[in-house]
Amino acid sequence: MRMFAVIGLQMQATAVGWQVYALARQTMTIEQSAFLLGLIGLAQFVPLFLLSLIGGQAADRFNRKMIIFIFALFEVFLSLTLFVSTGLEPKIAMVLIFLVAGGFGLVRAFLPAAMTALGPTLVPPDELPQAIAWNSLAWQSSSVLGPAIGGLLYIFGAHVVYLSSAFLQFTAAIIVFLTVVPPQNYAKKTSSTLALIKEGLDFVWNHKIVLGAISLDLAVVLLAGATALLPVYARDILHTGPEGLGILRASMAVGATSVALTLAINPVRNNVGKWMFAAVIVFGLATISFGISKVFWVSVLCLIVAGAADMISVYVRANLIQTATPDNMRGRVSAVNMLFISASNELGEFQSGVAARFIGPLNAVLFGGIGAIIVAGIWVKLFKPLAEADRLEDFRV
Repeated sequence: MRMFAVIGLQMQATAVGWQVYALARQTMTIEQSAFLLGLIGLAQFVPLFLLSLIGGQAADRFNRKMIIFIFALFEVFLSLTLFVSTGLEPKIAMVLIFLVAGGFGLVRAFLPAAMTALGPTLVPPDELPQAIAWNSLAWQSSSVLGPAIGGLLYIFGAHVVYLSSAFLQFTAAIIVFLTVVPPQNYAKKTSSTLALIKEGLDFVWNHKIVLGAISLDLAVVLLAGATALLPVYARDILHTGPEGLGILRASMAVGATSVALTLAINPVRNNVGKWMFAAVIVFGLATISFGISKVFWVSVLCLIVAGAADMISVYVRANLIQTATPDNMRGRVSAVNMLFISASNELGEFQSGVAARFIGPLNAVLFGGIGAIIVAGIWVKLFKPLAEADRLEDFRV
């Protein structure tokens, strides 16, 4: 299911980035167009910020499978809306794209928390680290195929990409509906929504390992998220087309996929904290190298390294959070985690767009890479138990 959905969404993200940037460049400068790309990220973040904690308690309180199914169908509707936008006037199409971006923010407020909470119930606890690695492998391999396919299909028009994405997401929704899941350990039915949200926030705040892992991702990706600027680099720095953008978007996933496959076969068992912080530093260095590169294949290589390093960090963080969280709280903790991830991703895109508007795309990426390295050093001091974490089994509840 996840592979179909992610391939469709990654195809779509590639098409949206190129479509928005191409429309903007008809009347705007590079810096202004880059800022508009950043606003797409902000449009996704606002509904997620407002509703993700509600989505988290819903995943603990209601049937997770049905939540996933309903919002998977809503994604199909959003993709079809993008399909319609390709036949409209540029200004109207741009408004519609921003509305759809907000719709996907709504989806991400509910669907990921339910999926993340459901996942650990499908495998025995001892197999969870490898299951997370295989799940990440499915995600990352889809993130390789999706942008590449999206970039190639864009040659025939954005409408082809969006219609194909809708079909893949509909297929994913049907697979979810047909999947048999184990009984769910629901949160207390007598507790109010606010009480459940508070309980989840208190858990994250009081478990410094979980808080440190979540906040590290927020700080690093908020600063070093260059994804929003890839259309700028593809068109005006590396001088390639939508197929080149697809390759750039897929490059990080290539690196992440290779590492995910390695971790699925041979999981990290010791010194997980040191592995995570070392990966963050490598990610920052790779981001800096990408920022200064003006050669396409060098840029691709830098993104592959960045993706590989990020996968190590994601793997350790996901395992720590899932291992240390009770089942009846996984939805709420996952929602907090998703809120931080989306704050880093979507707000990171907005930050990149704003920075590119005022200091230029190249300086914006350099600033982010340097910032990621500085953050790693600060977090080692603030969350010493996280940096010293050894075996994942030590945190199992």
